Amino acid sequence: QVPIVESGGGFVQAGGSLRLSCTTPGLSFLDYAVAWFRQAPGKEREELLCIGSSGSSTVYPDTVKGRFTVSRDDAKKTLYLQMSSLKPEDTAMYYCAADSSGSCFDADFTEWGLGTQVTVSS
Repeated sequence: QVPIVESGGGFVQAGGSLRLSCTTPGLSFLDYAVAWFRQAPGKEREELLCIGSSGSSTVYPDTVKGRFTVSRDDAKKTLYLQMSSLKPEDTAMYYCAADSSGSCFDADFTEWGLGTQVTVSS
């Protein structure tokens, strides 16, 4: 069974919003720390947010604080990334990853989805 599937990407104008979904049919969702990453062409992969098995979440880069939030639906084994006030520099492939330790601290993300593309036009 596929461990992680991302969806919800697409084209949006600057200032708009998107909600990405990360479904984890192949994982014991509640036991994992699950995080969102992104990678733009020519740039390094960047960790955005992580939510641990306890439900506590952490937002990392200042560039997305106040604009991106994460939530979790345990019944659906799904993690959501709500993105608002999108900017052209948010254009990237967005990935979901999971770590079986359940902790976002010093996590080793061994399970990855294939990603979903987000393109923000100016």
